[in-house]
Amino acid sequence: MHGMMPCQLLSVRRPGTIRTLTALSLVTAAAFTLTLSGPVHADELADRKSALEQQIEEVQQSIEYLDSDIAETIAQLKVYQGQLPGAQQSLADAQGRVEAATAEVNALAQRVQLAQETKNKITEQLKQDEAEMAETREVIGQIATQAYKSGGVPTGLSMMLGSKGSDGFASMELVQQALRNQNSALERLAQQNATNVNSQARLVAVEEEIVDLKSKADAALAAEQVARDEAAAEKAKVDKLISDTSKLSDKLQKQKPVIEAKLAKVEEAHQQVVVDIAERQRRLIEEARKREEARLKAEAEERARIENERRAAAAAEANRRAAAEAAEANRRAAQAAAEANRPKPAPVVPAPIVPEPVAPVIVPPPASSPSAFGLRAPVSGPITSGYGWRPTPLGTIDFNGSGGYTHTGIDYGVNCGTPLYAPAAGEVWYADSNALPGAGNRIVLNHGVVGGNALATNFYHLASYVVGPGQRVSAGQLIGYTGTTGNSNGCHLHFETVLNGSLVDPMGLM
Repeated sequence: MHGMMPCQLLSVRRPGTIRTLTALSLVTAAAFTLTLSGPVHADELADRKSALEQQIEEVQQSIEYLDSDIAETIAQLKVYQGQLPGAQQSLADAQGRVEAATAEVNALAQRVQLAQETKNKITEQLKQDEAEMAETREVIGQIATQAYKSGGVPTGLSMMLGSKGSDGFASMELVQQALRNQNSALERLAQQNATNVNSQARLVAVEEEIVDLKSKADAALAAEQVARDEAAAEKAKVDKLISDTSKLSDKLQKQKPVIEAKLAKVEEAHQQVVVDIAERQRRLIEEARKREEARLKAEAEERARIENERRAAAAAEANRRAAAEAAEANRRAAQAAAEANRPKPAPVVPAPIVPEPVAPVIVPPPASSPSAFGLRAPVSGPITSGYGWRPTPLGTIDFNGSGGYTHTGIDYGVNCGTPLYAPAAGEVWYADSNALPGAGNRIVLNHGVVGGNALATNFYHLASYVVGPGQRVSAGQLIGYTGTTGNSNGCHLHFETVLNGSLVDPMGLM
């Protein structure tokens, strides 16, 4: 396994992880491509690079021991997945703009048609008005011609004064009828002229409206075309997205057996390392137990010897006192017998006191807390990934069917070259390169057995180490420098703790 090569897409500074993988997460949902057609600005390229870097970081936090090209492919798919909704929304928005522009074009076309129909009606009305005005002018002309031929139309008074008999009154009626016809024709002509002027004004207004509507319609047509072009471009992006995503998904599916085999091999190697450490810790604990038992036995035997000696001394003193008391009793009895001339009684001999020996009793001390190792943080920096179970992210494939993976340590997000210090005193068990696939340069420290607990610490992805196997180190001693070797796409430290043969959360020991 190796980190990202210079010829590959990006280099990313981010905390990586060493994990016991139970699932390989490969994104299969469609998403937006990074190589869409059209001009690309510098800030857009920066955004794309940042998005891909972030996705590679997330991939490295969720998928362990993948080659950089696989991690990059998965990261690109995740970028696509994240950008697909936006692309689809952009396409929907563009289609909405097309519909809105089309509706506006249609509405303007209807208004132009209505305005044109109004213009046609006004024009027709003007023609009718002109015809009626012509007829009226003709009537007025006929009246004027007749008056001219008759020497002028006489006034009513002159006709009345000059009239004789009934013929005069008849002539008067004709004159008045002629005057009425002439006045009616003139009034009608005035009305027709006023109507004509109003129609002409309406016609001008309608023609201006038609010009304005046609201008708006032309603009709306242009906007509709722009909207259609944008929609076509967005559709091309989505189509390319689907095509590119399918290709990447096919690529990953084809590599699936290789990836699974590699992950299985790496997982086996990582478990074997833990098993080896566990076996060494088992032996350490057994040796420590035997030494503790021997120590406790020696202490118990010493306590029993001292107690037996104390009891023997006490018994000897008791026997001495008993013998003295018996001798005094015998003397008094003999004296009393002599005075009374009686037989001397048998001497009193006290039974000696023999103390029971004390057997050694071994009382093991209670086991101490793992915190008794006094573990401290090996570097100063933020923890970017914690210990424990991580479920398979939604939208991904759980290859092994277990629903997630276990992050076996914690990651410190520190720069390459950050000094690495021993978190507690101990012995260097391993200081090597690429002995564990994906781990890069590593150090394993044995902190021995304290209170019945055995502790070892693992440090992966180092730039270098300054200690060797078998070397004793003190707490806080410089042992190496952090880096990004092995399966890592960014500078960080992966830190593990193995307690009594099992990987545990380092935070519970510090």
